[in-house]
Amino acid sequence: MSTSETQAGIPERPSPATAAPGPVTADDLARAVRLSVALLRTAPAAAWDGGPAGTLEWDCWETAEHLADDLFAYAAQLGPAAPPLDREVPFDWHRRRPGGPANAVHADRAAGPAGLLAVLESCGALLVAMVRTTPPHVRAHHVFGVSDAEGFAAMGIVETLVHTHDLAAGLGLGWEPPAELCARVLARLFPDAPEGAAPWPALLWATGRAELPGHPRRTRWRWDGTVRA
Repeated sequence: MSTSETQAGIPERPSPATAAPGPVTADDLARAVRLSVALLRTAPAAAWDGGPAGTLEWDCWETAEHLADDLFAYAAQLGPAAPPLDREVPFDWHRRRPGGPANAVHADRAAGPAGLLAVLESCGALLVAMVRTTPPHVRAHHVFGVSDAEGFAAMGIVETLVHTHDLAAGLGLGWEPPAELCARVLARLFPDAPEGAAPWPALLWATGRAELPGHPRRTRWRWDGTVRA
């Protein structure tokens, strides 16, 4: 862990992913959320007003809410004593405007960006706790494949890294997450990712946000959350 992360509370420089990726852990997820929130806290409050998050149709506030909602929803899927294998836990998801994200989690706009990021941090902590405490044999439904706690941790990391990329573009911030985090979630969720590409550009390619040499930008994509043998 770098001095910049521990002392300044801002994202560390990415390090090369030289070793074979290991399993995705709750600590990986906690790190991703921590780095994301630390970066987003550096944006001036006025930057959150109305502009789109990168190439998304949502504004930055909506995108951060969507990210928080993703992390909450993944935690909720692992929550029941017998998690559902064929459906989502039935929270009431709704849109605040036509074309906006359908969320169960909405932040109080009166609390401002600081409140929004507290909601994001809280939802991330819920998923971290569920990943830490869910036995490895437990499975739960996701539309991209029934998965285990490690799979949901990887999904949460992907959501965090790529939506922070969207938010950074909209807020005028720089963002490049640690290569080893990207490498682990690529190995877990995107077995079709091109070999030899740097992990972060490969993750952006895998999620339809960038092109790679010889690999055009994807117009449709999905991950494979099923449990690896």
